[in-house]
Order: sequence, then C-alpha cells, then structure tokens
Amino acid sequence: MTGTTDQYTERRSVSELVERATEQLSTLVRQEMALARWELTEKGRRAGRGGGLLGAAGAVAYVGFMVLAGAGIAALALVLPVWASALIVSGVLFVVAAVLGTLGRRELKQAAPPVPSEALAGIKHDVDEIKGRAHR
Repeated sequence: MTGTTDQYTERRSVSELVERATEQLSTLVRQEMALARWELTEKGRRAGRGGGLLGAAGAVAYVGFMVLAGAGIAALALVLPVWASALIVSGVLFVVAAVLGTLGRRELKQAAPPVPSEALAGIKHDVDEIKGRAHR
C-alpha cells in the first residue's frame, strides 16, 4: 500500500506544481501586458507634447512672417524707426519658433518608435528563463 500512496502523493505534487506554474505564468503575462500598455501610453503622451510644440512653433513662425511683412510695409512707408522695431520683434519671434521647433522634434524622437520595447525585452527574458529552466 505504501507504493500506491507515494505514487498518488507524487502525482498530486506534480499536478500542484503544474497548476502553480500556470498561475504564475498567467500573472506574469498580465503584468507584462500592463507594462506594455503603460509604455505605449507614455510614448503617446510624448508624441502629443511634441506635436503640440511643433504646432506652436508653426503658429509663432506664421506670426513672425506677418510681422516681417509689416516691417517691409513700414520700411517703405516710413524711413526708419517703425520698421526697425518690427524687424526686432520678428527676429525675437523667429528665435522663439526655433526653440519650440527644436523641443518638439526632441519630444517626437523620444516617442518613436511606438513599440513597448521595455515590455518586449521583459517578455523575451521571461521566455528565455522558462526555456532554460525547462531543459534542466
């Protein structure tokens, strides 16, 4: 009778191990999916900020062109003071547009590619670890 009890205990232990491994793998996959979701959300936010900054740069550049046009008109209408100040204002606006454009490009570069690389690396590491332990 002792032999059958040991076999029953051994089978039960193996089934418990398989059940626990299945639960842990399921938990691990859910956690990796949550990480991927968070990473994609963060990259989406960066892309949104970058796009907004580029849009602001475009708007400021447009205003700069309008001021530059006003400076040209003022230069023809009056000989010096009005257009000189208009050129200074348009120069400042172009500098602001350049700074906003640079910041926007940097944000977009940090957001691309929109792949959850950290989560994928974690999943790859987990799969490699499971394969390594399965062969032991």
